[in-house]
Order: sequence, then C-alpha cells, then structure tokens
Amino acid sequence: MTHAFKNCSNLMVTGASRGLGLQIVESLVTGGFSPGKIIATARNPDGAKELQSLAEEHQNIHIIKLDVTSQESIERAASEVGQLVQEEGLNCLINNAGINVIANLETVTADKMLENFHTNSVAPLMITKAMLPLLKRAAAKEMGMGIHRAAVINMTSLLGSVELYWGDRANSFKWYPYRTSKSALNMVTRCLAVDLEADGILCMALHPGWVRTDMGGPEAPLSPEESISCVLSVIGGLTEKDHGSFLHYTGEQLPW
Repeated sequence: MTHAFKNCSNLMVTGASRGLGLQIVESLVTGGFSPGKIIATARNPDGAKELQSLAEEHQNIHIIKLDVTSQESIERAASEVGQLVQEEGLNCLINNAGINVIANLETVTADKMLENFHTNSVAPLMITKAMLPLLKRAAAKEMGMGIHRAAVINMTSLLGSVELYWGDRANSFKWYPYRTSKSALNMVTRCLAVDLEADGILCMALHPGWVRTDMGGPEAPLSPEESISCVLSVIGGLTEKDHGSFLHYTGEQLPW
C-alpha cells in the first residue's frame, strides 16, 4: 500500500536523523510513491549527514530543527511547517522520535522515569497539539479516514502492552522507564483518537518490530529496511476501521 503515499501531499516525521526515522524518509523517496513534501525533523540537523545527503538528492525533503523536549522548539517547528504546507495542511504526522532509558527495579530513579516519559509520551502529545491546526486544515478537504486526509501515527512498542507483560513474557526487558512510557503513549493515542474523530483525523499506535538500530541493538531480528517496508504498507492502508488502534507492523491488532 505504499502507493497510497502519492495521495499524501505533506508528511512529517520526527527523529529523522537516524534509525527508523531516517529509514522512513529514505524508503519514501526511493520507493517511487513519495509524498509531495516530506518534512523531516532532527534535533541537530547539521550533524544529520545521511539525512542531509538525501535532502540534496530529493528536493521534496525539507529538514527542520526540532528538540521534541522543548516547547519553544515545538512551536517554532510548527510555524516552519505551516509555512511549508500553506493551505494544503499536514496529511500525516509520524511521531517517531523516542529514547530508551534502560533501568530495572534496582537502578530506576525518578529522573530516569521522567526523562523517558518526556520524550516518549509527553512530546508526541505536544507535537500533535502544535500541528493540530495544520492537520485540521488538511482534514477539511477530504472525506473518510487515512493519510489521504489527515493521520497521526505514534510509533510505540509491543513492550508497552500491559496485557502481554505477564507469564513467560515477563522475564525479559525489565525496563521500567521505557515500558511505562510506551504504555502512556498508547493511552495518549487513544485519547487523541477520541478527541479528533469528529475532525476526521485518524490516530493510531504502531509497533515497528524489534529492529537493528542504535536503540534496538545488533541482535534484533529485523533490519530497518524490512521493518519500514511493512510499517509504510500498514500506514498506507489505514482506514476508519484502524482509528484508535494498536497495530503490529504486520497489520495485526495488538492487545493493550
């Protein structure tokens, strides 16, 4: 369903300097069905050499500086995005930026919890809130639900599933900050889905798999290319039935 992105005039992805965010940008511009404008954010654009190289080759990539933990930076980025998309609005926001603060019961601290929550749970909400006028502008032009109209995709994790963390599954990845931040992001997603349904803005949470990135580590089974190929296929095929959902990168429903 990646061909669906040709009906998506403007797409924004956070955390695009490396890992899955960078792969999303690369896969979109090299896949033959690129959105009109791809707005790629990075905390330090000057240091994002691979992203800069892509932008030099593809004129529809626009790099914007964004520190997702700074409200001032979020508001400045929203103004820049507004200037880029103009009256078309923003069709797809992919909240991808995230961190993993690893801490078990022995090593967890309040500061570690708050650090992970700020980036993984609070930032996607604040970014979505700042981009809401642009999402509503795009949504007002179409019917139905999906990236052809307006959509918010929150990149979450299977590790945020409360139901799955029990029994045999409870013996690994005892990461208090990360797991709880993704559980909170899932609830943020459902809250947004409730509030934005009347505007026709699709909101959902998507697990990209365990991927070989700086965060996922070398032992992860999926390459970034494999993960994002599936992720973009799922995003491209989203409709009303997926509003408020928590999906695996295969498209399967995941338990909350």
